[in-house]
Amino acid sequence: MAIGWLTVLSQVPWTEVINNAPKVADGAKKLWKSVSGKSSVASTPKSASQVPASAEALSPVAMEARIRELEEVVGELHAQMVASSELMKQLAEQNTQLVQRIEANRVRTLWLAALSVAGLVIAVVALSSQA
Repeated sequence: MAIGWLTVLSQVPWTEVINNAPKVADGAKKLWKSVSGKSSVASTPKSASQVPASAEALSPVAMEARIRELEEVVGELHAQMVASSELMKQLAEQNTQLVQRIEANRVRTLWLAALSVAGLVIAVVALSSQA
């Protein structure tokens, strides 16, 4: 089972992952800044294609109610977008931390492998000199 994981991990282009992790984090931070900096209610002109279906919809009171309703919906959508952007930012930061830890573990593993080989060579030399 461990050999399968090692095969998978050896196929990952770690240099590309490590090099791109800061770019991913920076992109998420830029997205977060651009989304969180905008106002929650955007005013857009009503398009001419949206013609009210009844005469009641033409009344000023009904139009004001509809405008308030649409502003609330836009505000909710903006809040969802901000929350999603915050989540993406956090995930990108976690990804960067994971990549850094994996790289540190890879370096440690290489050092341990080198020390193990050196210890094995010393043991073989010591055993062969006794015989």
